[in-house]
Amino acid sequence: MSAEKKLAIKGAAWTIASYGSSQIIRFGSNLILTRLLLPELFGLMGLAYVFITGVNLFTDIGLGPSIIQNKRGEEPEFVNTAWTMQVFRSLFVWLCLMIITWPVANFYGEPRLQWLIPIISINTLIGGFKSTSVSSLERKMIVKQVVVFELVIQIISTTVMITWAWFDRSIWAILAGGFTGSCLELVWSHFLIPGKSNRFAWDKSAAKEIFSYGKWIFLSTVLFFLCSQADRLVLGKIFSLTMLGIYGIAFTLGDMPRQVIIALAGRVIFPSISMLADLPREELRAKIVKNRNLILIPLAIGLAIFVSFGDQLILTLYRKEYLAASWMMPILALGIWHTTLHNLMGSCLLAVGKSQYGAMGNLATFLSIAIGIPVGYHFMGNLGAVIAVAVGDIPTYLVISYGLWKEGLTCFWEDIKLTALFLGVLAIILGVRMSLGGGLPIDKISPMDLIPINQLFQ
Repeated sequence: MSAEKKLAIKGAAWTIASYGSSQIIRFGSNLILTRLLLPELFGLMGLAYVFITGVNLFTDIGLGPSIIQNKRGEEPEFVNTAWTMQVFRSLFVWLCLMIITWPVANFYGEPRLQWLIPIISINTLIGGFKSTSVSSLERKMIVKQVVVFELVIQIISTTVMITWAWFDRSIWAILAGGFTGSCLELVWSHFLIPGKSNRFAWDKSAAKEIFSYGKWIFLSTVLFFLCSQADRLVLGKIFSLTMLGIYGIAFTLGDMPRQVIIALAGRVIFPSISMLADLPREELRAKIVKNRNLILIPLAIGLAIFVSFGDQLILTLYRKEYLAASWMMPILALGIWHTTLHNLMGSCLLAVGKSQYGAMGNLATFLSIAIGIPVGYHFMGNLGAVIAVAVGDIPTYLVISYGLWKEGLTCFWEDIKLTALFLGVLAIILGVRMSLGGGLPIDKISPMDLIPINQLFQ
């Protein structure tokens, strides 16, 4: 077994273990907080984070991926130049957030955003000074240290959040948890690699290489924000804050399987394919397909079970105020399948230096969601809007498939077979559930969810 493959297997094992642990913590804290805080507060925080995330992504030039992918990623001057750019970027992001705060609060008619966004943006300033050590460790696929680092931060910040909420059931509990996590990440990151620390530096050739590699990543992340946050941008005007908070709970839980794929793609697939990028395309494709099936076949079975019984998770564990999430979650989870297919292979294209396809795919998905949600809501109310979100990134899959075909890495027919497996398993499980009198996962949808709110007053 090659050294690269051993690293990839270890990285995958640690990534899956960390994902499981992280989701248990996330799910547990979610259950506790939904009993302590009102759904409206989750909706308000979700709306604020749309713009916090947006400005961060709008200024992303791929500093982390550049350290992982570039041949100079081990050189101190290259790494320190990237860190210097990161610091100045964080200052720019903070300034942009200050500028947009009033217009955003005015547009959504929510004055609380005028103080909420500036407070959250402090975390952006703190994050700008964190070390590049995580990217350096991921470059070498030393995943264990990164996993421990992230899990401990998550545990501490979650503990602060829940403890605060127990005594003060306000939005300040969520803010305190986020601030604690940012401060801990800043300090600890500079001790992850003993003897190595960042300092201000500027190497013109390094900066040029980073900008050259990052130009498509910049465009891709801008469009990724638009396509990944388009649902909240549009639903923020359509839904009430309470319904937006319920949607956020359903999306968070329904999105859990995708998060492990994103982690695997970023920490294992991207760096491992970067090491093999010089191989002939046919040989590289064979390696990708073989190892990809090891991920997707178990996922197809697990996701089918998750879609079939996801509603019971909500109905059993959450208060009645979150009933609508029980039919939203299975629909959103169903859309994860095609999302997973293009996430895995998008990382392969990025590793061989072809980041333009991700940018084009994100543009197509943004248009699909931005148009699809209002159209779906007009004809089918809340149900139509949620369906539009679930199918919204199919255009990205089509664009990524085209890019793979152009680069000699196509997996289209393998995707057809795997999709047939997923749908077959899903049909069998749903059939068994219905035969036992369990109905369908969306049976709790109410007539009110099928009617657009503007039609209620006609």
